[in-house]
Amino acid sequence: MEFDQILKRTESYYSEKVKAHGATARGVDWNSTESQILRFAQLLKVCDTSAPFSINDYGCGYGALATYLRSTGDVFQYCGFDISAEMIMSAKEINAEQNQITFVSDHALLPVADYTVASGIFNVKQEVGDSEWHSYLLHTLHKLAEQSSKGFAFNVLTRYSDADRMRPDLYYGDPLALFDYCKQHFSRSVALLHDYPLYEFTIIVRQ
Repeated sequence: MEFDQILKRTESYYSEKVKAHGATARGVDWNSTESQILRFAQLLKVCDTSAPFSINDYGCGYGALATYLRSTGDVFQYCGFDISAEMIMSAKEINAEQNQITFVSDHALLPVADYTVASGIFNVKQEVGDSEWHSYLLHTLHKLAEQSSKGFAFNVLTRYSDADRMRPDLYYGDPLALFDYCKQHFSRSVALLHDYPLYEFTIIVRQ
């Protein structure tokens, strides 16, 4: 399967989710708002928030990260990107009239920012095989790196999940292999966060 076919399936999956559940955690296939916020806290560890910064949200959904950032008091410029037009429409409605926040559905319009974060975009593989999905994941990591001048962060469901809770339509990554890949291809400064109470891990790459 070509990567563009994967993207089409992914777009359809998440557009249906937001249509069914609206601009909620379930609308982007998360179990709860609390777990969503916990993920944001891990991903944003890549950012130096002591000074104004710019950030891309790769696979932004309905813009929950933008809303979260607005509550932190940090000074930032945010651009959310999502292939689902339904998601982008919801994101623009929720974050209307916010000058520091923009949303795009065309990858070509996504700027290079200080940081890029990606939450949940590698989880739902549907019928795609693990090997092909892994190749797609690595391909996407290079895109995250290209869009970032200071660093990027992403999360993946972990292969250390309890076997009885694992699903065939989800992808469970090897945290050690992905840590090694990032060290080999992107930066000497890589952190693996696997100490928070979710069945996933976050990798932070500082460029």
